[in-house]
Amino acid sequence: MNTYIEGQFDAVVVGAGHAGCESALALARTGNKTAMLTMNLDSIAFMACNPSIGGTAKGQIVREIDALGGQMAINADSALLQIRMLNRGKGAAVQSLRGQEDKNLYHTLMKKTLENTPNLYIIQGEAVEILVEDGKVAGVKTAFGGILKAKSVVLATGVYLNGEVIAGEWKRSAGPSGFQPANELTKNLIELGFNVRRFKTGTPARIDGRTIDYTKLEIQEGEKVYPFSVMTDGVPQKQTPCYLTYTNEKTHQIIRDNLHRAPLYSGMIKGTGPRYCPSIEDKVVRFADKERHQLFLEPEGADTHEVYVQGLSTSLPHDVQKQMYRTVKGLENCEIMRYAYAIEYDCIDSLDLYPTLEFKKIQNLYSAGQINGTSGYEEAAAQGLIAGINANLKMKGEKPLILGRDDGYIGVLIDDLVIKGTNEPYRMMTSRAEYRIVLRQDNPDLRLTEKALYTGLITGERYQKYLQRKEQYQSATAVMEQKLKPSVVNDLLLKHGFSPAITSLTRADLVRRGISIKELQQALGGLEDIDYQILDTVEIDAKYQGYLQKGLEQIEKAKRLEEKELPDDIDYASITGLRIEARQKLDKIRPKNLGQAGRISGVSPADIAVLMVYLSR
Repeated sequence: MNTYIEGQFDAVVVGAGHAGCESALALARTGNKTAMLTMNLDSIAFMACNPSIGGTAKGQIVREIDALGGQMAINADSALLQIRMLNRGKGAAVQSLRGQEDKNLYHTLMKKTLENTPNLYIIQGEAVEILVEDGKVAGVKTAFGGILKAKSVVLATGVYLNGEVIAGEWKRSAGPSGFQPANELTKNLIELGFNVRRFKTGTPARIDGRTIDYTKLEIQEGEKVYPFSVMTDGVPQKQTPCYLTYTNEKTHQIIRDNLHRAPLYSGMIKGTGPRYCPSIEDKVVRFADKERHQLFLEPEGADTHEVYVQGLSTSLPHDVQKQMYRTVKGLENCEIMRYAYAIEYDCIDSLDLYPTLEFKKIQNLYSAGQINGTSGYEEAAAQGLIAGINANLKMKGEKPLILGRDDGYIGVLIDDLVIKGTNEPYRMMTSRAEYRIVLRQDNPDLRLTEKALYTGLITGERYQKYLQRKEQYQSATAVMEQKLKPSVVNDLLLKHGFSPAITSLTRADLVRRGISIKELQQALGGLEDIDYQILDTVEIDAKYQGYLQKGLEQIEKAKRLEEKELPDDIDYASITGLRIEARQKLDKIRPKNLGQAGRISGVSPADIAVLMVYLSR
């Protein structure tokens, strides 16, 4: 095939999913002529699985994307059908926002955002080769023979690489929801030095909401909480409900009777699936003693009757799916509009990447999203944003943005990927973040916006919003620490069953005794002009002051290891005292400092002690 120069760009982003969108916007908004290459314009920011944004730990990521100047939170707020705060009954460290989205509207809004961004060119086409010259990326070649020349390239291919959709005995080469797969690029990635593996994910059926008996189901209403983005004024007053139901013994028996037809057990599926989001057949086998599994019925949009059945993901044959779904309470007469399926796809080993998400073997080639072995829209968008930011900063000769584990969930996500790696689709959870009491969903802008100011993505309007919130936070914190005489607080203490105070107390002391900041506001005043979101942060800080202090002390201790840098040319094989496994792992991953080295699987505290001695010499 003849080739031709289709364009000269500063950057090319391959893929237009949640990672690709954030990458392309970050690059174009910082002044780079950017091409976004996508297999199909109709798949831009497409929600191939659940029609929601956020969730446990994921809500924190969305708000961090917002704090760094990304787009996901703003568009998620504009497409909201419902929003809730998860884990209300648990501590603040694990509470997270989750928004039910109108999936078509979210796609439309993101496409409109991209189309109206200066410096950004959207091109429909398939990437078949990453062009490299003298160890540096030089551009992308398309299936049509077009050459997109570029100084930087971001790979954000999602689950499209050699995608195969599977249901029962049926298998077809395809991307999600019937979109075309990308079958040419994997071979080129292997030639470039990427280690490629095969992962699997899946999705449940979509059923016709008109055939659901909602009277049998438990309703799940939305809440009047704050939105994902600090730039959004509020959440919708009227929200669409979701519904809760459960599988039962009949459901489980149909699954057990048809396990021989399940691709997961017949051997048809070879890829590694997500342990934390298993299919229903996997759940029935693994949790054989469990009588039922929880299902959520979620609307796909305001303009459709399609309903997503969260919790009933499967790759069983279509005839079995219909039987199985109709055993569920409220779904006895349901009609399936889109059947469930599993999808296998190629992805890379994330250990091939630096913390900037740049490929170690080729300069200016970055990788973000599900191609890095992650699952979830939020994890993908976060990586896309960081890859786009760092590609821009490197082209401008500036220092990269590398978030630490103490900076945010995004820092934890990327550190886990490039230091620990993953052998299954990676999903962010609050348990992965050791400093989660500090990295809460109520304070991302206070943690990150100033840190990211030099990247060029923080607009003047956003920065002014941040400064206002920071000023309110400092003002409210000062009020919370003001001493109040016993005569001022004793009526409040007696009302709550406490003994009268003998010495002065602060409002923070009263919060730690279980008195809400709202009641303090009404009884004592002093916080009248503070935004309700800031009051939430101030109240949490007061309530968990002891835990926060411990967390900050742990962060300072860890930073001392992070500050001990390891030379780029260090010869681990020559360091006596290191175990063989440690030498091999250290040589492969090439950590930047002792902190990273200590998090590598197979590197023991004794190995770190050896490295400390080596550095001291």
